Amino acid sequence: MVLNMNNGVFITFEGGEGSGKSTQIQLLKDYFEKEGKSVLLTREPGGSAGAEEIRSLLLKGGTDRWDKKTEMLLFTAARRDHLIKKIFPALSEGKIILSDRFQDSTVAYQCFGYGYDESIFHDAKALYQFIAGDFKPNITIVLDIDPKIGLSRSIKRQGNDEQRFENMDFSFHENIRKAFLTLAQSEPNRFIVVDANQPIQAIHEEIVSKLKEKMNA
Repeated sequence: MVLNMNNGVFITFEGGEGSGKSTQIQLLKDYFEKEGKSVLLTREPGGSAGAEEIRSLLLKGGTDRWDKKTEMLLFTAARRDHLIKKIFPALSEGKIILSDRFQDSTVAYQCFGYGYDESIFHDAKALYQFIAGDFKPNITIVLDIDPKIGLSRSIKRQGNDEQRFENMDFSFHENIRKAFLTLAQSEPNRFIVVDANQPIQAIHEEIVSKLKEKMNA
């Protein structure tokens, strides 16, 4: 898959809590901007005004605040607003979009995190088809890390009150890691998997190198 950088490109970052997505997405933004590219950095849940309001409902409060079906519906509503308000317009303008999470997180967290649920998995696919059709990210980068290491990083963050998912049982986070790796195996042309337990600069260089294999960088 070779992508034309003169057209819009949608790149998503996925991974468990504390995998370093925020750091790596900012480094990649800086890299592309030095190359003269127009970049939109965004996130999920969030990225648009309506989706940011839903974000606080999902990421704050107790672990039992919502069940997995309600979570999935809230994520889907936020994603629809994000798509029509930010992602689709930016693509039409030829921008490179870097998103901290997207649909693969919904699959990993709500369909696998609580224990694999085939009916929820099919519901997630149907809901996504309803709001986005056949649209998918061009490339998805998974930052893979041992959940013990990732959670210890995430919990140490100062002033972070969005830790509802960090507070889930450890098995939840183990399931998420397995889910991301399973998704990557199922679509090798879209996914790039990077070992996130490396120095920050080494991770960035590996991401850039693997991206160059998939697109005109």
